[in-house]
Amino acid sequence: MGTLVLGRERADLNIDILILMKYLLILGVGVLLGYFIFSRKRKGNFISQQSEQKAENKRKILELLNSKHPITNNDVEDLLKISDASVTRYLDELEKEGKEVQVGRTGKHVNYEKV
Repeated sequence: MGTLVLGRERADLNIDILILMKYLLILGVGVLLGYFIFSRKRKGNFISQQSEQKAENKRKILELLNSKHPITNNDVEDLLKISDASVTRYLDELEKEGKEVQVGRTGKHVNYEKV
């Protein structure tokens, strides 16, 4: 009879362990789900901040064009403290938008004027 009681207690303990593992699994899934939802919101916020910064930089380039004719890639680099590649990308976008025009093809003889 004593062995039967110990067997039942062991079975109850195994069931309790399984229930605990089930709750831990549910908790883990909930934590992971919350993390992914939160990280997506932060990423979306980062992208909107990036878009706002880009618009602000393009506005500053246009202000520079209004005050100085013509401007060079280096002028914009000095103003915004960003890389040559970023400046080139901004200037290309402004040219496609019809807000400025590139004078010269390549190299140090390239400058930009307001349309």
